[in-house]
Amino acid sequence: MTYRDIRIIGDPVLRTVCEPITEITPAIRQLVDDLMETVDEPGRAGLAANQIGQTYRAFSWNIDGNKGYILNPVIVDLSEDEYQDGEEGCLSVPNLWYPCNRAWYAKAEGINLDGEKVVVEGEEIWARLIQHEVDHLDGHLYIDRLERAQRKKALKEMRELGM
Repeated sequence: MTYRDIRIIGDPVLRTVCEPITEITPAIRQLVDDLMETVDEPGRAGLAANQIGQTYRAFSWNIDGNKGYILNPVIVDLSEDEYQDGEEGCLSVPNLWYPCNRAWYAKAEGINLDGEKVVVEGEEIWARLIQHEVDHLDGHLYIDRLERAQRKKALKEMRELGM
């Protein structure tokens, strides 16, 4: 396993739509190991493959000691009538937290390294994690989802911080 550096906003890999994993190779196994090791630090809830420079559809999580990963995640269910508007941050947009509207509940399905079905679902922080990480895999950052005034404020703060 290797701890990997986090890519920061401005790196084109963060705007890349990640490719589905079609075969479990040694490189994919290494990617999962790297995702699991890199997310295993205090304050880290989730990590998408492109945040460590890999353009495959995979992410890992570490919430309250619950750690795992999913390959080829697809969101299959979102609450359509209940939303949360809590503060959200991102390892790739360091030290900036802004209110981001997300569905209250989310469910994603994918596979593990053995090709077995994996389901990740939940409310609040779990729903936010699923939506946030799948956004990464689709080439989006949470700042893309901010309301106009908040996005303008975030972009200004990013410029001031040299991002």
